[in-house]
Amino acid sequence: MSDSSVLKVTSDTGTTNVSKTVGATWDVAVIGGGISGLVTAYWLAKTGARVTVYEASDQLGGLGTFFQYRNVFLERFYHCMLPSDRHLLGVLRELGLVDQVYWKETSFGFMRDGRLYGLNTPLELLRFSPLSWVDRIRVGLTGLWGSICSPNGLDDVTCVEWLSRLSGRRAFETFWKPMLQAKFGDRYHEVPALWFWTRFNREKGGKRERKGYIRGGYRRIIEALVKSIEAHGGIIRLQSPVEKLDLTENKQLAVCVSQSVPQVFDRVVVTTPISFLRKAMAGGQLASVAQQIDVGIDMQGVVNAVFMLRRGFTKHYWVAAIDEEIPFQGIVESTTLLEKIDTAGVHLVYLMNYVHRTDSRFHQSDAEILEAYMAGLKRLFPDFQDEDVIDRFVFRAPFVEPLYTTGYQQRKPPTVLLPGKLYLATTTQVYPEVTSWNGAIGLAREVVDELLSEI
Repeated sequence: MSDSSVLKVTSDTGTTNVSKTVGATWDVAVIGGGISGLVTAYWLAKTGARVTVYEASDQLGGLGTFFQYRNVFLERFYHCMLPSDRHLLGVLRELGLVDQVYWKETSFGFMRDGRLYGLNTPLELLRFSPLSWVDRIRVGLTGLWGSICSPNGLDDVTCVEWLSRLSGRRAFETFWKPMLQAKFGDRYHEVPALWFWTRFNREKGGKRERKGYIRGGYRRIIEALVKSIEAHGGIIRLQSPVEKLDLTENKQLAVCVSQSVPQVFDRVVVTTPISFLRKAMAGGQLASVAQQIDVGIDMQGVVNAVFMLRRGFTKHYWVAAIDEEIPFQGIVESTTLLEKIDTAGVHLVYLMNYVHRTDSRFHQSDAEILEAYMAGLKRLFPDFQDEDVIDRFVFRAPFVEPLYTTGYQQRKPPTVLLPGKLYLATTTQVYPEVTSWNGAIGLAREVVDELLSEI
């Protein structure tokens, strides 16, 4: 007879007790090697599960993938952490990395008609001349109300309605609308006010901005998770796109990669975009399950350029570039946060343009994108010269954040698709939390707890 024991899975959000028979185990497939997939695999492997991670690309990390530049590794898409990121910081504490995070006070800028405004204090807002005095006060009161009001009911009203009511129509058109358009394009008018409320309270919440970064980059987090997963017997398979997910005759889950023989698992956790899941389950015994996630949710993409410069542009970490003639909407000067040792000594700037994957701008060549972005930078900063550029790169991601609509909280996919067998942890479910590594880890915690409670 086997001995039995109780395993404890501990995270920053609590401890889960799992009864497990020594000598017996269960097989789990985690589809997707982004942060939610890796953290899910990490926690499950610690319970003694035999975990296999399937990642379609040649690199782990999802939106946290990286590239080597000189003697450092840089993220393809900008990343930072906030003091309120309890899920992410909890995992770093578990991995022994939390003391490698450094923090700095950062700020936000707003460019309009070629002029840069800081918008971090009440005094700076009062100096924001594109708005009338009355509108400046109303925008300030909107921010104050957003930091203290209840979020109840905000999922059922749009940002347009809510912000226009609080700040006034003129202030909305001048101040709030361009920033919503920068994130969601022509779908900005459908975004629920709850999205704004959650984002505002995570970023500022009425306090000065403070952001953090880990020495050596986010690659260190990925490497630490991989090391732990493999130390607990887990397997990570890169360049292994799952093409089919189905049930066997005896109701076990079968995962098929390309032309290989299907692998059978007791449980499967899917962390990839839901469009994959619909395709993988089509025509099989799980086709009816796919209907649970076929709720018309679409995703926004991003075209991102990384510039290595000899000098920076502003003192702000993030600047909204509100000008229809500018081909990007956001400027992130990472060097205002990152230490020079983490950027190979250059000024590191990210330029983002959030567009749908079907948009023609998403499919422009790298050369076309860089030419347009250079022209945009020169328009915003007339003293900017070609000689200021050391290197530059372009990266794209087709699935970054859901295109939210009112009532989204009631429509987002469930975490359990097939009790005791199939689970879902994707970006579409993080809402109302902000789409970030912290939100993804919080969702992974929820899914792991649900899975373990059914054993």
